[in-house]
Amino acid sequence: MTLPVVATRRLTLRPIEEGDAEGLHGAYGDAGAMRFWDSPVSRDALETQARIRQSLAVELRWHGMWAIEAHPGGFAGMINYHNVDPHNRHLALSWILAPAFWRRGLMTEAAQLVLAHCFFTMEMHRAEVLIEPQDVASRGLAAKLGFKQESDLLRDRRRIGDKYRDVLMYGLLAEEWADSGRKA
Repeated sequence: MTLPVVATRRLTLRPIEEGDAEGLHGAYGDAGAMRFWDSPVSRDALETQARIRQSLAVELRWHGMWAIEAHPGGFAGMINYHNVDPHNRHLALSWILAPAFWRRGLMTEAAQLVLAHCFFTMEMHRAEVLIEPQDVASRGLAAKLGFKQESDLLRDRRRIGDKYRDVLMYGLLAEEWADSGRKA
C-alpha cells in the first residue's frame, strides 16, 4: 500500500518525507499550534525530523501521514491516520496546521480527501478523533466533516509530559460519510 498524492485547487496532499522537517516545524515548533496536540512542542527542526522519521518507520497499514501543501503558500501542516484496528475496521485521525494557514478551510479540504481514502481505499467502517474540550477549532471541523460527539468528558485520557488532559470522542461512520455526499 502507498499513500496517494491527491490535490484540490487550493492544496496538495502527499506522503510526508524527512525533508519536510523545516515546513512541519512551523506547526510542531509553535506553542499555539501544539497547545492541543498529543506531544510537547518540538525544540527545533531536528526534533521535528526525528518525529517524522518515527512516523515513517510504521507500516502504512497502521499509520499514514500526509504533508499538506497550500497553493499558494507552501507547506501548511499535516494530517494522519493511526490506531488502525483492522478487525473492527476503525482508525483515528489527527491534524495540525501552522498558524499562518489557520481559518482558510484548508484542513476541511484535506480531511475530506483523507476520509475518502480511509473509507473507500482502506475500507474502514469508522473514523474517530479525540479532541480536548477547549479546542473549539477542531471541534468545529469535526462537526463540519460530519463527526458526532459520542462521549462525555473522558477524564485524564491523554498524557503530555507529566500532565494529563481530558478529551471528547467524536466518531464518523462510512455510511454517514457516503450518505452525506462527501466523496472528495
